[in-house]
Amino acid sequence: MNTKLRLTILSFLQFFIWGSWLITIGAYWFQTKQWSGAQFGAIFSTMGIASIFMPSLMGIVADKYVNAEKLYGILHILGGLTLLTIPLVDNPTTMFWVMLLNMIFYMPTLSLSIAVSFSVLKAEGLDVVKDYPPIRVWGTIGFIVAMWTVSLLGFEKSANQFYVAAGAAILLGLYSFTLPKCPPTSQGSSSRSLFDVLGLKSFALLRDRKMATFFVFALLLGAALQLTNAYGDTFLHDFDKTPAYQDTLTVKYPAIIMSISQISETLFILAIPFFLRRFGIKQVMLFSMIAWVLRFGLFAYGNPGSGLWMIILSCIVYGMAFDFFNISGSLFVETQTQPSIRASAQGLFMMMTNGFGAVLGSSLSGIIIQQYFTDASGAKDWPNIWLTFAAYSLVIAVLFVIIFKHKHTTQPTEEILHPEPLLSIEQP
Repeated sequence: MNTKLRLTILSFLQFFIWGSWLITIGAYWFQTKQWSGAQFGAIFSTMGIASIFMPSLMGIVADKYVNAEKLYGILHILGGLTLLTIPLVDNPTTMFWVMLLNMIFYMPTLSLSIAVSFSVLKAEGLDVVKDYPPIRVWGTIGFIVAMWTVSLLGFEKSANQFYVAAGAAILLGLYSFTLPKCPPTSQGSSSRSLFDVLGLKSFALLRDRKMATFFVFALLLGAALQLTNAYGDTFLHDFDKTPAYQDTLTVKYPAIIMSISQISETLFILAIPFFLRRFGIKQVMLFSMIAWVLRFGLFAYGNPGSGLWMIILSCIVYGMAFDFFNISGSLFVETQTQPSIRASAQGLFMMMTNGFGAVLGSSLSGIIIQQYFTDASGAKDWPNIWLTFAAYSLVIAVLFVIIFKHKHTTQPTEEILHPEPLLSIEQP
């Protein structure tokens, strides 16, 4: 088996695991277990909690002590075993701790999969920039295939979705031990402080007003990111309570409808260079915020019947909402920092969006939905839930225009990707 195919399998399974339950766990939680929204918000916050510290810690282990492919395999096997126990959980509190443990094992594998792939490609003398993107796109395909698999098997509201994920995780864990060796790259090198290794020096960038403002908005957008992942599938399932919609494909296979979001994501990535050249980074980030308003607003008024076009359009808009801020935000960090701290600054960006932002959004949304939009019978006022999220996104967009000061630029993409760095860690 050639190297590219082996890494393609790795990428496919990496995201197949996540896609098997991430979008459909809400249906299992609300439709089957009928647990509360506030507690469900805590479940989704486990990803953010684990993202704050585990990728950096496991990066240290892979850099200095253990082969990356072995550590990667061990984490997936442990994660798979944890997923196998989820169907046995019978209360929300235990579910939180089990999911947190699962995320502690899974989240560092996202960065380790990249490290392993890069190491193997370089060892084979291949071009990482040219050869990795076609491999990575199979991760998104894996996520979509997982959603379709769980939906077509009728597992969206069943604990069986966790067995599907567990099987894939254990398979990937065992498979990773067959990959070429990726030995520690810093073994025997002089030790650095944990403060340096974790990239905490990048927090000094917050002394600059523009960077501090940017990271605040990254946190606020990170809060919005998990909302449709958490509630989109169960929102569509709830239409089965309306007789006119019970037999529609949208209600029978919500995860397939939701997978349009991931398909859209892959397409909007291709459009980013054009938008950057035409409008500049700030405008592209603003487009992302407006797209979030549309994402939630269309859900508020959509339905599986005459309003199906709104649900589908909402899923298409998701690609712009997700990609335009995450990728243009990464480019902004790239253009505003010195090379010596760019990796740490990118880590800080991810920490704000997928860490603190995800925890904030997941926790608060669960409490708000439970307190203000859930009646005594447990029924949810979905139109007003989505309108509330849309209003939140609109406020962020307006504040972004007013507060975030960044010179509009339409220079070629190459100049955006390779500019003169503006900020360094030593800047007062």
